[in-house]
Amino acid sequence: MNLFFKKSWLFRLIMNLWPPLFFAGIHVKYISTDFKVARVELTLRPWNKNAVGSHFGGSLFAMTDPFYMLMLLAQLGDQYVVWDKSADIDFIKPGKGKVTADFAINQQFIDDIITHTENGDKYLPEIPVYVKDEQGDIVAKLNRTLYIRRKKAKL
Repeated sequence: MNLFFKKSWLFRLIMNLWPPLFFAGIHVKYISTDFKVARVELTLRPWNKNAVGSHFGGSLFAMTDPFYMLMLLAQLGDQYVVWDKSADIDFIKPGKGKVTADFAINQQFIDDIITHTENGDKYLPEIPVYVKDEQGDIVAKLNRTLYIRRKKAKL
């Protein structure tokens, strides 16, 4: 397992400096030491504002992109392939100011993954992600589908 997934502070630092997130104004505010909980935020700035003054939809989408995949890789280790397979977004209301997205993985989800993939089958869980404004109102709801499969043993 690489160092990126052993130290949550290093993960957070690298993600905050990663150009696709950094230049969009996306900031990893918190990642738990066990990689099971994360919070990402996006503050409205001139460079991530759309024509009507709210958050650019692509930035809202991007702020949810790699987190479940990376958090699960940290949980499952090198024996698994984990990819973002697909996602859709439903814009509920204009996002202004600071918006956040929370990510959480519980042990039941890990157990489900292990059960569904133990014979080498792929598993395609759909995970909802909610982007909320500072009042706690939902700005956007995303459905992220992951591709998860246990790797074949090397001979």
